[in-house]
Amino acid sequence: MASIVGKRQGGRTYYYLVESARVGGKPRIVSQRYLGSAEEVAARLSQAGPGEPTRTRHLAFGDVAATWALLGRLGLARVVDRVVGARRADAAVSVGTYIALAVCNRVVAPCSKLAFADWWATTCLERRLGLPRSALDHRRWWDAMEAVSTAQLAEVERAVVAAMVAEFGIDLGGLVLDMTNFATYIDSANPAAPIAQRGHAKQKRTDLRLVGLGLVVATDGGVPICSHAYGGDRPDVTQFADLVDALADRFRAVGGHDGDITLVYDAGQDSAANQAHVQASPFHFVGSLPPSDFPRLLGVPAAQYAPVDEAVWPGLTCYQTRTVALGADRRVIVTHSPTLHAKQVRGFAQTLAAVGRRLDELAARLARGRTRRPARRWKPRSPASSSPAGRPGLSAGRLPASSPAACGLPGRSTRPPARRWKPSSSASGSCSPTGRTGQPPRSWPPTAPSPRSRPTSAS
Repeated sequence: MASIVGKRQGGRTYYYLVESARVGGKPRIVSQRYLGSAEEVAARLSQAGPGEPTRTRHLAFGDVAATWALLGRLGLARVVDRVVGARRADAAVSVGTYIALAVCNRVVAPCSKLAFADWWATTCLERRLGLPRSALDHRRWWDAMEAVSTAQLAEVERAVVAAMVAEFGIDLGGLVLDMTNFATYIDSANPAAPIAQRGHAKQKRTDLRLVGLGLVVATDGGVPICSHAYGGDRPDVTQFADLVDALADRFRAVGGHDGDITLVYDAGQDSAANQAHVQASPFHFVGSLPPSDFPRLLGVPAAQYAPVDEAVWPGLTCYQTRTVALGADRRVIVTHSPTLHAKQVRGFAQTLAAVGRRLDELAARLARGRTRRPARRWKPRSPASSSPAGRPGLSAGRLPASSPAACGLPGRSTRPPARRWKPSSSASGSCSPTGRTGQPPRSWPPTAPSPRSRPTSAS
């Protein structure tokens, strides 16, 4: 209920419009709006019309209220509380309320549990439910989720699906099955989520752990009927039988007849074992086959195709026959859609044009010939110009007296130093140009005689 409360501060009284509600059995203030002092309130009331507000606050209402009302009609929170049991003594709300809030957030504006409190403050649910902010701490979310086991989660899903079918009259005559995987940001060293594994990522994120999900939806509105989560390292084809069995149990739980279901799935579930399993089930089925595995059917002339239904699918034609597929003789229907055909032709033309451009670039490059200079080989000027280690540019002769190596000074080169020059007498121990008994120093580097001017011996 709403009331006006006065608070005395600094010798003056300020008034607030507050709303109270019972939280955990005790009265608590859930909303508070500042009105001002007595003079400010009197001035606003004396005006001819309503005064201008000093501030406004905009809260999300439409989508949040619609989602929360729908969850109330399905009784999600009640179902979870019935299956899981009583809530913990230190919890502000029940596990079912946490799950319902998480579903509402996923429908309206998905965010992490750490950011849930900030999103909560922007919605009308804060004033409607009156939950304390401490109850929305992300650690409380993990405590609530850990209270639900895998078996209990499947039981909750069965009860909610039964409530949807009864509440909205969903037609379960046609069901569509598909499987995929999703990349997660769960750390590789985190052992708390064994379902997240590395495998073939359909999102091309090979650096992240994956979680697989199989989902069955009704053709009536695309409403989910059955789900099956599995490790990301398992291929989709290995989970098909488990999902079919779970679907059969789920359909019996809602009071339907197995013979009324037609299950539709794609070629990703094709295998002889899966086909035998679904054929042994009470379901009707429509599968998919890769066209490249049946070249004879692709060669059937278009004149043998018949229209399917011009009113529902204009332009769609089909050709019916029987052939051996997945280890048995089966009825096969080949369809041709002009819309899909036009998209495939457009995509093929784009791919062909891209390949043609690459071939043109390659042809132009080959026509230019060699565009790089041949590598120049090193040729020694004379046999004496090679070092003892066989490295070019190093001489095996004596060093001059003025070189750093001859004086014992460190040089930059990391190659083994050449032999030091030794003076002929002890009196010439300095590293001066005249250190060789007054003889002038040799030029550096030494030059060897040209091979053409090298003297030859005559016989």
